[in-house]
Order: sequence, then structure tokens, then C-alpha cells
Amino acid sequence: MNVHSQQTRIARPTRGYTIRIICRLLFVLGSLALGYAGFGFADAHLYQAVEIRKFERAVGPVKARIFGDGDILGEIQVPRLHIDAIVVQGDSNADLRHAAGHLPESALPGERGNIVLAGHRDTFFRPLRNIRRGDEITFKAASGSFQYRVESTEVVAPSDVRVLATSTGHNLTFITCFPFYFVGPAPNRFIVHATELHGVSQ
Repeated sequence: MNVHSQQTRIARPTRGYTIRIICRLLFVLGSLALGYAGFGFADAHLYQAVEIRKFERAVGPVKARIFGDGDILGEIQVPRLHIDAIVVQGDSNADLRHAAGHLPESALPGERGNIVLAGHRDTFFRPLRNIRRGDEITFKAASGSFQYRVESTEVVAPSDVRVLATSTGHNLTFITCFPFYFVGPAPNRFIVHATELHGVSQ
């Protein structure tokens, strides 16, 4: 018998077995990744559901205070896009995993200046891809309910910090990563600029 033929017949099953192992390994890794993503999605939305109910049931005035990282500031709503999310103080990964985050150096609801909120493009802020000029935004806080109207949107580099600049008016800025469906760390930031309409309604 030809020695080369014997080696070929031995090698083929080995190669096929290796391919099957690799396929099964990739399937397991893919399943784990999907499971992790699903858990994160469910965890974030469970947190939102519980905290929104708690926030909306809270009654009575709340004294002004200094907010610590992770403290709840209020609830942000964009009715046309069905966005309804709790806002917490801070923009760490832990904060943004469960809610929209308020950049601590920016203004607070009711203050003059620029309120800056950050959120993940694959959770609460994904609907922002469809936002347009004229859309209305409500920010419910302990100090009242504030109404805003979207004035413009833009895409900027992560290093463009002018979107964080304070203002002499009452402004609201959303920040999320862009493009929305980019795989991996997104190279740019999507910015929404809005201006307050009616002030505080108690």
C-alpha cells in the first residue's frame, strides 16, 4: 500500500475533527457573548423599571443637596422616540450600565447653564438615531418638571469638548457614541442640543 495514501487517510479525519472542535468552541463563545449581552440588557431594564416606579411615587419637596455618584437625579423622557430613562449622577461604566448619566461638572435641572447627559448607544440612547429638530424632551427632577425642544444634532470627535461648555441660558445636551451600529469602540460622538421651553412646573 502507498505510504502517502495512508498518511492522507489518517490526516483527513484529524483535520475534520479539529474543524468540528473549532466550530463547537466558536458556538459556545458566541452563546456566552449573547448570554452576557442579554443579561446586561435585562439587568438595565429591570433597574429602570424599579427606579422609575420609585421616583414617580416619591412625593413632597426634596431639599437641595450634593449628589453622590449613582444618586438618582430624575427621569428623562422623549415621547416621540419612546425614551423613558432614569438619570443618575455620574458617567462611569457602572452608572451608564443601568441609566443615563449626568456629567457632574455640568448644570443641574433648574440651574442656569448646560445640563449634559450621557448614555450608551446600544441601550437607552439608541432611539436618538431618529431624533429630529423640534422633538420635545421632559426632564422630571425633584425640583420640578422641565421642558426642552431639540434645536440641532451633530457628530463630533471624542476630543471635542466644546459640547460640554457651560451657557448663560438653560440648555440640555445628550451625548452618545456614533455610529450607532458600529462594532467595537465607536470613533465619534453623536450630540443632541436642546433648549428649555417653559421652565419649572411644580
